[in-house]
Amino acid sequence: MSKTLRVLITGAARGIGMATAQVLAERGHFVVATDVDALSERQGGRSETIEARVLDVTSDESVARCLEEVGSLDAVVNNAGISGGGPVEGYPLDRIRQIFEANTLGALRIIQGVLPAWRKRGSGLIVNVSSVSGRVASPLEAAYCASKFALEAFTEALHVEVGHFGIRCVLIEPGTIITGTRPIETHRGPADYAGLWEQWTGAHTKMTGPSGGSGPEVVALAIARAIEDPATPFRVPVGRDAEMILGLRKSLDDQAFEDAMRKAVGLTW
Repeated sequence: MSKTLRVLITGAARGIGMATAQVLAERGHFVVATDVDALSERQGGRSETIEARVLDVTSDESVARCLEEVGSLDAVVNNAGISGGGPVEGYPLDRIRQIFEANTLGALRIIQGVLPAWRKRGSGLIVNVSSVSGRVASPLEAAYCASKFALEAFTEALHVEVGHFGIRCVLIEPGTIITGTRPIETHRGPADYAGLWEQWTGAHTKMTGPSGGSGPEVVALAIARAIEDPATPFRVPVGRDAEMILGLRKSLDDQAFEDAMRKAVGLTW
């Protein structure tokens, strides 16, 4: 194992965040596990190698206070996020802002908070948990996808900007994972979209098979490897469906890719 590192994780009360906190602690690292709500003992809220903190990534004050209190960090894992489905038509703008505040700006608050000290120190690691949806947009999931596309854009720019200072950036891109991401109220949209809702329901299961998505542990292990191995590539797809979809997206033109995805999920809309 590499040297013991101090790692802050957001959204650690469930899913990928909780699994990552547990995996890193088991591998000998010290974890600052944060969430908007206090973590219970079951979630890792009490441990010699896990320090639990309440952190609201949508609040400038909460982020600044938490980072000041926890002190020096070697890495951050920006995992906190929310989801919310619905067609673009009529999608409430306040809900789009809510999704971006958590999924995109939340990560940026953490990043901007740690960068000055890391730049002077000459080291640090930013792991941003994105998604296949950060590179492939899906119907009825535009707001969530847009927030992840934006996160990828910021991270790609950061990769060039801060690599000069010895700071690494890694994007983790899971496919269908049982994440426990907090959903917000679904926007059903006009009744004219009922047929699309019916066809798209279960689309992700069609890509993964009847067993459904993988558990969050596979993502946690990918994050742990990224933290410990400096040779980790900038983008890390996680899951067979992620590797397949992103591989096809890279090799096919827009129309061919759309045709392939429509056939895979049975979308005739």
